Amino acid sequence: MTRDFEDSTYAKIARRILPLLFAGYFLAILDRVNVGFAKLQMADELGLSDSVYGFGAGVFFIGYFLFEVPSNLILARVGARRWIARIMLTWGAVSAAFALLGALRWGALATTLGLTDAELSFYALRFALGLAEAGFFPGVILYLTYWFPARRSAHVIALFVLAIPLASAVGAPLSGLILQGLDGAEPRGWQWLFLLEALPAILLGLIVLAKLPDGPNEAPWLTGRERKLVATRLAEDRAAQPADSRRHDFASIFRDWRVWALALADFLRATINNVLNFWMPTLVQDLGIPKGAYLEVGLVTAIPWGIAAAAMVVIARHSDRTGERRWHATLSLLVSAIGLLLLACAGHSPVLSVFALTLVALGAMAWLAVFWTLPTAFLSGAAAAGGIAWINALSQLGGFVGPDMLGRVRAGNAGDNTIAFLILAACALIAAGLTVVLARPAVEPSAA
Repeated sequence: MTRDFEDSTYAKIARRILPLLFAGYFLAILDRVNVGFAKLQMADELGLSDSVYGFGAGVFFIGYFLFEVPSNLILARVGARRWIARIMLTWGAVSAAFALLGALRWGALATTLGLTDAELSFYALRFALGLAEAGFFPGVILYLTYWFPARRSAHVIALFVLAIPLASAVGAPLSGLILQGLDGAEPRGWQWLFLLEALPAILLGLIVLAKLPDGPNEAPWLTGRERKLVATRLAEDRAAQPADSRRHDFASIFRDWRVWALALADFLRATINNVLNFWMPTLVQDLGIPKGAYLEVGLVTAIPWGIAAAAMVVIARHSDRTGERRWHATLSLLVSAIGLLLLACAGHSPVLSVFALTLVALGAMAWLAVFWTLPTAFLSGAAAAGGIAWINALSQLGGFVGPDMLGRVRAGNAGDNTIAFLILAACALIAAGLTVVLARPAVEPSAA
């Protein structure tokens, strides 16, 4: 089979499946983090403090963690098409329910817990959203291993996770526009924000159910020769794995130090990333933008994410082309650490702060695209389904720790973020050190 035939086959696969997967993750991130913009209006109206908001933003990831591994194992059993569609339909419905935050009443339950109705509603819906969305990201990472060999994986994963920075880059001004355009309307702007950004997820879930094939053998648009190519390349990947480092069965992932170390590294990255996801609109507004200028906040917030999106694709493509993973990933995290240290020193300097936020977002996103090539180098079968989900599930707890930590630091230091940024810089440095070890060629279990 010629190189041109191979390139055209994988380009054809990418055109057919990546737009649906990308659109799904774009909407997942949008519906997950639009609460950061809603907070600018919602928090005052519902009486949600910074510490309440930080905890509520993070509790999403507790629900996500609890259902992550079961969700991925179900996907491997029932097929990607039906399960990914189910995930999208349920998270869309829960996201729309946030419009009811001010109307839900809990009675004695809220009083017993020492919470207001709005606080308990916020916590409950964020937890439910985590349960609903659990399994989407690791499910797609697993699904991509059904199609693409390892040497093409970083670029493909980068095109998928490009949804993270683009959802923030595009979603930030969009969310700001909705808030500002419907400010004073009834329902309120923040309620329209949740409703309008949830509906596309429900519609796309129905499209996924109709169009997404479960794998190459179920894709009517692939020829027999193209299916054979895909199967051959994946078989070559499996044969190239050192026999004593492979993991096939589900139970084996819990005995492999690499799985736990990968989870710790991604936990530290997720702690950083989710501070940006949920707090960047507030951090940008702190730079001196007037309270009602939601569109201006959105446009400034889009700058770091837009630059990070472009840089992530370039770095991942270069990593695939050279076959080098270790230093592409490690240096990316060091860029994030530099950005966080700059933030700790920047005070409220607008130019320096936006530049520093750009470094943080760029480094974290570039690392993520290269990172997901590492577990699939030694996991296959049930171990791949469970291992990818377990790594991602543990890492998602960073999504609870980061936003909650920043909320508590702000509440305890009159809005000053310096201590939090120093903690996050330490997270980036530790994750960079782990990456140096984990991305060594042919890391063996006995090295533990």
